[in-house]
Amino acid sequence: MSIKAIIFDMDGVIFDSERLILDCWIKVAKKYGIDDIEQTCRACIGINRQATEATFYRRYGENFDYDKYRHEAADMFFASLENGILPIKTGVRELLDFIEKSNIPAAIASSTKAEIVTRELRDAGLLDHFYGIVGGDMVQNSKPAPDIFLLAAEKLGVKPEECLVIEDSHNGIRAAANANMHSIMVPDLLPPTDEMRELSDKVLDTLLDVKEYIRKCL
Repeated sequence: MSIKAIIFDMDGVIFDSERLILDCWIKVAKKYGIDDIEQTCRACIGINRQATEATFYRRYGENFDYDKYRHEAADMFFASLENGILPIKTGVRELLDFIEKSNIPAAIASSTKAEIVTRELRDAGLLDHFYGIVGGDMVQNSKPAPDIFLLAAEKLGVKPEECLVIEDSHNGIRAAANANMHSIMVPDLLPPTDEMRELSDKVLDTLLDVKEYIRKCL
């Protein structure tokens, strides 16, 4: 595996945010009697806001007050953060320091809006580790389409097949495969499946394991 750049997803990979988001939606769902919210939220992992909204309407009908519930869940989410900073996943700083010392450029390709991605990385003191930021609002098609990863590769100035994607979501791994990129799945809320093991180069438990895997590949 010849890797010239690494592309990270953000939520569930850099930040331990997916679980917090899910917990907030569960509280909102309990308050308003919304059924099967955990299953619905899991179906939205890795996709952008437009695709998420479409998923909610498809499951609950066109009269579903998505904006109201989303705002309430978001308020709970931000109120739960310590000093407004998202909790960082195990191994993030070690991996980013390692690839920086190895002169491997990195980018973020997140389904979250680019403005929010930039702010959250800056608040956590991680922004300077990334040469490029691509948000879900910068591409037409959400994961599992390859658009977001292809744009990240373009920003990094490398060919898709020279990129390694670090993802936690099924749609993210599918998007990496559709972009003809190498990928590693580090599971968060979604367990690896046979499809994920087939599409990815490796399934690893933590970013510390990713660091050691990359070290051996260099």
